[in-house]
Amino acid sequence: MRDIVQDYYGKQLTSSADLKTSACCDTSSVPDWLKPLLSNIHPEVLEKYYGCGLVAPALLDGCRILDLGCGTGRDVYALAQLAGPKGEVIGVDMTAEQLDVAERHRAYHADQFGYDNVRFLSGYIEQLNALELEPASFDVIVSNCVINLSPDKPAVLAGVKRLLKPGGEFYFSDVYADRRVPDSVRNDPVLYGECLGGALYWNDFLRLSRQAGFADPRLVDSRPLEVTDKALATKTGEVRFFSATYRLFNIAELEDACEDFGQAVVYRGTVPNAPHRFDLDGHHLMATGKVFPVCGNTYRMLEQSRFAYHFDFIGDFSRHYGIFDGCGTSLPFGAGDASAAEAGGCC
Repeated sequence: MRDIVQDYYGKQLTSSADLKTSACCDTSSVPDWLKPLLSNIHPEVLEKYYGCGLVAPALLDGCRILDLGCGTGRDVYALAQLAGPKGEVIGVDMTAEQLDVAERHRAYHADQFGYDNVRFLSGYIEQLNALELEPASFDVIVSNCVINLSPDKPAVLAGVKRLLKPGGEFYFSDVYADRRVPDSVRNDPVLYGECLGGALYWNDFLRLSRQAGFADPRLVDSRPLEVTDKALATKTGEVRFFSATYRLFNIAELEDACEDFGQAVVYRGTVPNAPHRFDLDGHHLMATGKVFPVCGNTYRMLEQSRFAYHFDFIGDFSRHYGIFDGCGTSLPFGAGDASAAEAGGCC
């Protein structure tokens, strides 16, 4: 499968226009604050972009960031502007043709930004140990529509866990299925290259995450994918695919369910570009100045991460009230109820 992926992204695709599905195309609405950053990126880097979501979480200034499967470096160069001159962004990819484009334009971007805080490594995302990266040395790790292409997804998650600092997070977009993908889809070279053949059943992804030590994966957003090629649509049959962005926090005390300790948080409105509301995930949309009830896991995600300064915390862990209302296990993808999320709720 590695050979298939390297051939598909290194030789078969010349630009995003060659794709046969919407899986590897980011149709998300780009926020206004991010548009100027993308306009600073070289056109060739943008032309050969094959991501399925936005992987630019808040508060990256001064952070050390790792991008898994960075391709030509679009996300690396966007994140480099958010990390600033005191931060660093490292991109990892296994496709030589993609890395050649990324490296070719490093000087261009250094001139655009006024500093050079980027480097690229050739390697496999399921073999991060081979790259001699320091354990517990990254604040944030990102990935954009790449984990589905890996033949060893548990190894990817294990490597991420090893490299994240305590309180750090894995913030990434990928493709998931509403059921386990049949072998006829998984073994099709084009469907695999289009990020569908290797897609995980969403519940298997949650299981793998928890096994790797990420007890409470949080869904940020999602969208259904369309297989626009009729021949490929016939092959995929009734399987439904989704692009979804998750965040996994490296916090040892997180539990595998959302427990109620009578806690709440108040967002101060101080995160850049979010003066009125902070969105932790699709169900935690926190209005500035409003007391927002949270489960113990959400409390810890905010208190033990880079977001702590921007919140006031109410309560502790001295008394347990049972499961947090709304902690369910049904298919997570789809439109959320913003009004319910703003009122306080669980994932």
